[in-house]
Amino acid sequence: MKNQICLVPELKGVGGPVSFQAKLIEWFKERQIAWTFDISHPDNQAILLNGGTRYLWKLWRAKARGVRIVQRLNGLNWMHKVQKTPIKAYLRSAFNNLLLAFIRRFLTDRIIYQSEFSRQWWNKEFGNRRGPDYVVHNGIDLQTYHPRGPETPPADHFRILLVEGHLSGANAQGLETAVKLANAVKEMSSATIELMVVGDVNNAVKAQMHEIAPNLWITWQDIVPRASIPGIDRSSHVLFSADLNAACPNSVIEAMACGCPVVAYDTGALSELVRDGAGEIVPYGSNYWQLEDPLIQPIAEACIRILEKNPAYRQSARERAEQGFALDQMVDAYLEVLRQ
Repeated sequence: MKNQICLVPELKGVGGPVSFQAKLIEWFKERQIAWTFDISHPDNQAILLNGGTRYLWKLWRAKARGVRIVQRLNGLNWMHKVQKTPIKAYLRSAFNNLLLAFIRRFLTDRIIYQSEFSRQWWNKEFGNRRGPDYVVHNGIDLQTYHPRGPETPPADHFRILLVEGHLSGANAQGLETAVKLANAVKEMSSATIELMVVGDVNNAVKAQMHEIAPNLWITWQDIVPRASIPGIDRSSHVLFSADLNAACPNSVIEAMACGCPVVAYDTGALSELVRDGAGEIVPYGSNYWQLEDPLIQPIAEACIRILEKNPAYRQSARERAEQGFALDQMVDAYLEVLRQ
């Protein structure tokens, strides 16, 4: 009997898709659900695609054998259209969009979008498709990401946290905004402000950030083990989400689950995620699709509101995570789509 789930492709490294796949495999093992990375395995009932643009022929053959193909989609590559991008990188980004769109239209039986924002984006760019689709937000283990633990926010200063996989190159603008935000909060309040940055940042970019705000206290954590993230979240007063047009950023959900409220601009799926007092979402103030500079004062004011009433925001952040982002709820939703 075909009852195995195939995950395509096998993901390694850092980032949201890698984290998602690792969590899914861990949950499959706990529930004794058969899974594999082998597209050609005869026991495959369904294939869950998280990319998979290199496997078109194998996917086509699997579809011909009656294997259900479910495509998980986040957002589209878009920064190459508005930033100065090397020609190879530009073509790679554009071609990857087209390959995913081809799979979406011709090979996929069902689609799981990571957010309503993601679904609307794909429909706008490549049109509605026939066949069922679903929105399933990412989920996390609420027993791993929780407010309980020895780590607490410092009492003698406020810590603003930024967590991203890579903060150089195209993502450096988000880091620059975080620096300007923290510096504005420092100037507008009487408190001591620390900006803690978790992610891969090269030395040249670090030097640029210190030039922008030479008197700002910045703690560079670089890349840390995933097991360290809950403690870092618990030890921070607020998380700034810098990713523009993010489909469903794990760092936001993880922070809320740890009781760390979120401040962010209203782009991507942030307004879907950060609700019910779990943080503050403010207008960007300019055209973020063109990577124009955002307004800093409104988000600095929102950040100060969170810092001034931190205990209430922390409680609401945890409650929001419990209501909408439990890992078992996400896995149940995926299994229903994969096996129905």
